[in-house]
Amino acid sequence: MDMLIFEVGIAVALITLTGLISARLRFSVIPFYILIGMAVGPHAPQIGIVDLRFIESSAFIEFMGRLGILFLLFYLGLEFSVSRLLKSGKAILTGGIFYVGLNFASGLLLGWFMELPLKETLVVCGIMTSSSTAIVAKVLVDLKRTANPETEIIMGMIMFDDLFIAIHISILTGLVLSGATSFLSVLLVSLSAMLFIVLFLIIGRKSIKYIDKALNIKSSELFLLTVMTLLFLVAGFSETLHVAEAIGALMMGLVLGESRHASRIEHQVMPFKDFFGAIFFFSFGLTIEPSTLGGAVGMTIIAVILTIASNYGAGMIAGRMSGMTPKASLKVGFTLVSRGEFSIIMANIGKAGGLMVSIQSFAVLYVLILAVLGPILTKEAPWIYGQYERLRNRLRRKETG
Repeated sequence: MDMLIFEVGIAVALITLTGLISARLRFSVIPFYILIGMAVGPHAPQIGIVDLRFIESSAFIEFMGRLGILFLLFYLGLEFSVSRLLKSGKAILTGGIFYVGLNFASGLLLGWFMELPLKETLVVCGIMTSSSTAIVAKVLVDLKRTANPETEIIMGMIMFDDLFIAIHISILTGLVLSGATSFLSVLLVSLSAMLFIVLFLIIGRKSIKYIDKALNIKSSELFLLTVMTLLFLVAGFSETLHVAEAIGALMMGLVLGESRHASRIEHQVMPFKDFFGAIFFFSFGLTIEPSTLGGAVGMTIIAVILTIASNYGAGMIAGRMSGMTPKASLKVGFTLVSRGEFSIIMANIGKAGGLMVSIQSFAVLYVLILAVLGPILTKEAPWIYGQYERLRNRLRRKETG
């Protein structure tokens, strides 16, 4: 009997249930979606007609997860705003460069310490460098910090990080997925991918007035169909040039983000982003066998420590260069600790390229720990700074006494 629709219904029900639990606990929903995906799958039981192994529907759920990546990156592009990026100059240059540099260096250090091959090391660098835009934005809203002075530099840093990760994904795609073997062939694939991205953005911005005219459609149905056509054609075509489909979606979002129809597009696309995005995290969890996670524990603990230290350093440096107090600088660094959607996209690139299975296990543990720890550190940053000040004052009194 064909159980495809019923199995998808069970999957959506599980996602909904975990989402409700997360909302009740007032915590990031991303680790909950991954955990429920890991709890079921091939190792789970079949209870009557309820097959928690999702054997028949696994390929379809995986495809919907791919759609989730497209909508997440497309929506991010809509909110990215190139003009806003250019206006944030100081925050981006001071905070962004230090943030990306320290976290990327941490990934290189971890790869060297664990004796990982070059491709795996670069995937790990991407996993460790990419902060979760979704979690950071949610935490800032939940803690009512959107109007705080440090929020501007946080957003500048995360926008710079997103831009860097987009470039890194395109290079990784050329390195891992193109089948290129020699350094020259990898370089040519990566340069052609970068050239396509740059040309697309230039032509897209030059053509925005024509795009605005084309999108001047009263019918909501036809307007949505037109936007979806642009999204899927660009994402699909970019794959033929060894540019990840997610980057094609991001580029289309960046172009349409400059359109006068941007807010209407956001409103129409948001339900798709929320629905398919949740399935993306669930489908990622489905691919993970919990028994394989043990081998990545040591690597994950080292990575978490390096990430917290790197973010602390980046926040302090960026805050000092922007004239912020040490307390506000600590908030900046800790707010960006969370990892989520981009780290999982990086892990999926590694999986598609046939890289070490342990990279996926590492990504799962790393994302789960920091998706939980990040919001806690953000909320408790003032208390942590207070404890640090008390300890420092005690040491000073001992030295003088």
